[in-house]
Amino acid sequence: MVKIAVTELEFRKADNIFKHAAGEGLSCISAPTEEKALAAAVCSAGARHVIIGVERYTGPLYEALSAGGVIARFGVGHDGVDKSLATAKGLLCTNTPGALDDSVAEHALNLLLAAARHTATVAAELRAGKWSPRLGGELQGKTLAIIGCGAIGRRVARIAARGLGMKVIGCEVLDVNVAQLQSEFGFATVVKKFDDAVAAADFVSLHIPSLPETRHFLNSPRLARLPARCWIVNTARGALVDEVALFDALTAGRIAGAALDVFEREPYEPAVAEKDLRTLPNVVLTPHVGSSTREACERMARRALQNIRLAEAGRFGEVDLLNRDVLAKLDELRRTKS
Repeated sequence: MVKIAVTELEFRKADNIFKHAAGEGLSCISAPTEEKALAAAVCSAGARHVIIGVERYTGPLYEALSAGGVIARFGVGHDGVDKSLATAKGLLCTNTPGALDDSVAEHALNLLLAAARHTATVAAELRAGKWSPRLGGELQGKTLAIIGCGAIGRRVARIAARGLGMKVIGCEVLDVNVAQLQSEFGFATVVKKFDDAVAAADFVSLHIPSLPETRHFLNSPRLARLPARCWIVNTARGALVDEVALFDALTAGRIAGAALDVFEREPYEPAVAEKDLRTLPNVVLTPHVGSSTREACERMARRALQNIRLAEAGRFGEVDLLNRDVLAKLDELRRTKS
C-alpha cells in the first residue's frame, strides 16, 4: 500500500473517493492541515505523498517527505506551494486543471446574480423579520468585463453571453484566437488593456492567476478607472485585490459593490481592522466555496490520486506537473545513490 496523507477538509470533501482508493493500492489517511502537524502525521504514518488544499506550506512538510514524493494540490491555484523548495528536495508538485472549471464559473455567475438582485441583503432582512423589497436590475444587455480568458473565464463568458444575454468583453494579455472566443464562447471582443475592457463595464469578473506580479492587481488606480455603477466579482484568488483600496472605493461610492469568494487572508480577516468588508451593505461574501461542489471535489480527488499513481509508475509525462525541473533533480539523486 502506498500511503497518502490528505488534509482534513479535502478528505471530507471527497471521502468516498479517498476511502475507496485502497482497492487500487493507495491508502489515504486524513491528516491535520497545519504544516507542522501535517509533517508529523506524514512521518508517523510513513506517508509517501500528500494531498493539500489552499493553505501555504513553507518548510516542515518538504522535510517530512522523501524524494520522489508528490505534493498534490486539491485544486488549481498553487501559490501556497513552494515549487523551488520542492524541486530542491526532489518532490513533484501537481494540481488538478479543469476539474473545477464549471463549478467556479457557475459560482461567479451566482455572485453576479446575487449582486444584481441584492439577494444576500433581502434574504438576511427577511430572516430578521423585515419585509423590505428592493429594486434590482436585469443582466440582459449589461456589460461584463472578464479579466483573464482562460478556461474558467471562457465558461463564465459563455453562460453570461449565451444564457443571460450580456455583452462580454474579454481582457487577455496573451495572444488568443479572438474569432474562436467570439464564436465558441460569446465574447463580443477581446482586448489586451484593462482600461479598454472596463470602460463601459457594469460588472468586472477576475480570472487571472495569483503570481507575485499580479498581487493587488485590482488596486486604487485600476479601481479608479471603473464606472461608478460597476460591481467587482472575484472567484480567482484573494491576493488579486487590494482589500483596503476596495473598502475605500466602496465607502466613497466610487464603485457600486463587490461580490467576493476569495480573500487575501483566509478565513477572512480585514487587512486593517477598521476597514472590514463584512460591515458594508454593498458587499456579498462567500467563504471560498467556488469549487466546493460534490462533482468538482470528486473530480479533483480522482485527478490528484491519478497524478500520484502516474508518478509512482514513473510516467511523468502524463502528470499535471507544476515543477518539471524536478525531473532533472530526481535523475541527479538517482545517479548519486548509484
